[in-house]
Amino acid sequence: MLRSVLMAMLVVWVCCPGLATAAELPPVVMDEVVVTATRQEEALARVPANVTVVTAEEIAQSAAETVPELLRSVAGVLVNDIAGNGRNYTVDLRGFGETASLNTLVLVDGRRINQADLSGVDWSLIPKDRVERIEIVRGGRGSVLYGDNAAGGVINIITKTGTREAVASGSLAAGSYSTYLGNLSASGAASALSIAVNGNYRSADGYRDNSDTLAKDAGLNLTYEVSDRLSLDVSGGYHKDDTSLPGALTESELDSGISRKASMHPDDYADVKDWYLQGGLKFFLTGNSYLEVAASKRKRESDFFSFFDAGEYTGNTEIDTRAVSPRLVVNEPLLGYETKVLLGYDYEKSDEDILNESIYFGFPSTASYELSKKNHGYFAHVDLDLTERLTVSGGGRKDRAKYRFKSLDAGSSESNSLDEDLYTLGASYRFTNNSSVYLSYAKSFRYPVLDEMFNFFDNTVNSGLDAQTSDDIELGLRHRFASGLAVGVNFFRVVTQDEIFYNPADFANENLDGDSIRQGVELTFEQSLFDILFSGSYTFRDTEIDGGMYDGKELPNVPQHQWTLGALKTFGDRVQLGLNGTYIGERRFISDFDNSHDEQEDYFYLTGKLAYLLDKGSMYLTVKNLLDQEYAEYGALNFMGEEGFYPSPGVNFLAGLTFSF
Repeated sequence: MLRSVLMAMLVVWVCCPGLATAAELPPVVMDEVVVTATRQEEALARVPANVTVVTAEEIAQSAAETVPELLRSVAGVLVNDIAGNGRNYTVDLRGFGETASLNTLVLVDGRRINQADLSGVDWSLIPKDRVERIEIVRGGRGSVLYGDNAAGGVINIITKTGTREAVASGSLAAGSYSTYLGNLSASGAASALSIAVNGNYRSADGYRDNSDTLAKDAGLNLTYEVSDRLSLDVSGGYHKDDTSLPGALTESELDSGISRKASMHPDDYADVKDWYLQGGLKFFLTGNSYLEVAASKRKRESDFFSFFDAGEYTGNTEIDTRAVSPRLVVNEPLLGYETKVLLGYDYEKSDEDILNESIYFGFPSTASYELSKKNHGYFAHVDLDLTERLTVSGGGRKDRAKYRFKSLDAGSSESNSLDEDLYTLGASYRFTNNSSVYLSYAKSFRYPVLDEMFNFFDNTVNSGLDAQTSDDIELGLRHRFASGLAVGVNFFRVVTQDEIFYNPADFANENLDGDSIRQGVELTFEQSLFDILFSGSYTFRDTEIDGGMYDGKELPNVPQHQWTLGALKTFGDRVQLGLNGTYIGERRFISDFDNSHDEQEDYFYLTGKLAYLLDKGSMYLTVKNLLDQEYAEYGALNFMGEEGFYPSPGVNFLAGLTFSF
């Protein structure tokens, strides 16, 4: 693998002669700053990882309605809209397939939103209109800085804050499947206090029967500059939605002539209420060094009903999560070298109350449980500028999780604990201000979530379930030529031990008895030609299980080939036309670990947006699935091992208006 990586880097060097003479070209200042990669502000060119930033301008130009749709065009990111109604998504970094939601850490302003149970990430919590920018850091480096769930990478959604001048804005839109969207936002400042508030409404009947959704959101960001050295901030959000779930259609049902829009689960639903509150302070000890503390509380309540082959399930869950994260950042010269040191501690505790009523194979049962997971993590990270061009970095983390499982009906209680030691090393060399090559290694991990360790069928704890660990290495290059062409290439290899998965052969959550290997390349480009901005990416992934009962098999729901292509053209000063296409290659069905079924078909998804720019806003029309392709983004084997499909929408439209005053 290393030989292949070095040869490929040599090919890039030879085929791009402008790179070899980059030091002789006029410098182009790369001043873009990211915060996610090191938990502090850092110039992108210094980061030894494949990082993408989705900017405010790109968000405004996009045809996307939701945050996951914004990520469709990002290299190496696989997005699945499961029900096709914009409510339930999986977002995958680095090919973790069916466990992507548990291996991709999602943050909102640095606060994790991954749940402590199998529900994973609820992407509807942050409406697109509230988002200022999104930072995507691929690979396992985030495990040292953030802890659990970051084996595939970290996605940090950064929300809008108050502006110095008072501004109000909003949007209205309507489209196919009785879709209606509304948003109102306001921001401003009074003396040392700045504020931003936001409210959103979304309703849609959905493409399929029983796929309607109704969502309401509100958000708040406050910042108070107490002095030149001390600032305080408070943010919060409220989300409520009622969503129907259409479920899968089996191959035999589709072959019998049932409509792709039909649902065999007319009563399935999931209703959610979710709110959070976060507060923090930042105190500068010197001009560049500071102490930062963040604390948060979140409460989420879900009611749901699900029908399946073996019976039905009605449930209610409440998860209460509290977290605190103090950290010290020291940006001072050390022994003559520019040095950044980060020391921190993360604490998070999640308590889950569960009440379920189920019927399995004709036998009804009712049970209630109290589950909890408590995390402690101590970490340190150092960035050191050995020269003006060479930066090396390294860090470590000591992490521990304690679990408690209590059955209120049986009056029994069990506990368990797991711990991991992690570390990362990296180096970035900047040829010029607009060119860098990097190499990094990281040891990452994820713990089991609560309902992977607890068996609801027999009220037992799987105390033998271990944490999974990964060895992650990547080598990459990013460069912007004098002509304006920007390119990026990244090679990665991830070897995971004891991967946690649901074994369909045993109907249980287990640790894989072989190593899972993921390796590949991520390529990106951006170039302006004839006043058209072109951008695109290609991702190649190769997966294999090495050893054990699934030796030599591919991992489910990981396409080998994926590419994107976008074009944006502005006519005059007012009219803007954008096209974005995404190709997803063939991939194994969810749960098909023995690769006994044919692969799920590939598809190409094309979106267009035509906008007329106003002095303070725009009018627009978006068309999704422009070619009216018949496809399914998501597919899984059911309880009986039959292929199940979640059909995706055909061509559909949305027209809207944005305004500000």
